[in-house]
Amino acid sequence: MLIRAGYDLLFAAHAPTQMITMLTVRPSRLADLKTPHSILNDRGLPMQDDRDVYGNICTRFLLQPGMTRISCDFVIADCGVADRQSPNAHQHEIDDLPADALIFLAGSRYCETDLLSGVAWGLFGHIPSGWQRVQAIVDFVHHHLTYGYPHARSTRTAWEAYQERVCVCRDFAHLAIALCRCMNIPARYCSGYLGDIGVDPVDVAMDFHAWFEVYLGGEWHSFDARHRIPRIGRILMACGRDAADTALTTAFGPVRLAGFQVHTDEVASVPDLHENRMAA
Repeated sequence: MLIRAGYDLLFAAHAPTQMITMLTVRPSRLADLKTPHSILNDRGLPMQDDRDVYGNICTRFLLQPGMTRISCDFVIADCGVADRQSPNAHQHEIDDLPADALIFLAGSRYCETDLLSGVAWGLFGHIPSGWQRVQAIVDFVHHHLTYGYPHARSTRTAWEAYQERVCVCRDFAHLAIALCRCMNIPARYCSGYLGDIGVDPVDVAMDFHAWFEVYLGGEWHSFDARHRIPRIGRILMACGRDAADTALTTAFGPVRLAGFQVHTDEVASVPDLHENRMAA
């Protein structure tokens, strides 16, 4: 299947301000692109791509005073299959984990394993390790938290979400990640696109989405405590310890987000996107 996705963001700056974005698809998905994936702007600003320590593609540029539009529009091929289910995937002993997975066992800015360890072992210590335990964590978080845009707060941590019981998608991910790490299951935060493909559409504006991955049976597996059920059409952009590592945009000075549109839809063929392109 083919998915057309992208965004149109408008930023207001009062002075030259450096910005870094993580708005490019993860390198593992680049081979699936059916059209170029380019971040464009309407000011002719030079843009430079780099990779961070997690392998995410970061784009750097200098915003100029006034309004700057940042956009991207691309088509990507997808297998069209819902999140892979591996109920027999086993949980690794700590000494059997690859070195690059160990960092995803530790607490982080938004995932306080020290505060949630007792909660996690009390709730999930009796559940068989591996896939079954992760699914139990997903089910708990899904039912424990109430979703809603009015509940959004950029500083909310996993511990605060557990206590407040209201949140947006990133908070679902943070709490599930923290609980998994408490149970010695490597878990990492993921940001990207997830459209209403294969499910009834919801009557809210499209946004980027957050979910998480766990390391079981020698592989990373996608889970989503917000939606709970396997979904079709995830397009991964970035992953890290939590949202602090995968910020969509980071501005090194006062910048206002003046416009925000995201789209991700299944399409029957590759359209001509030339007419929507701006000078990079």
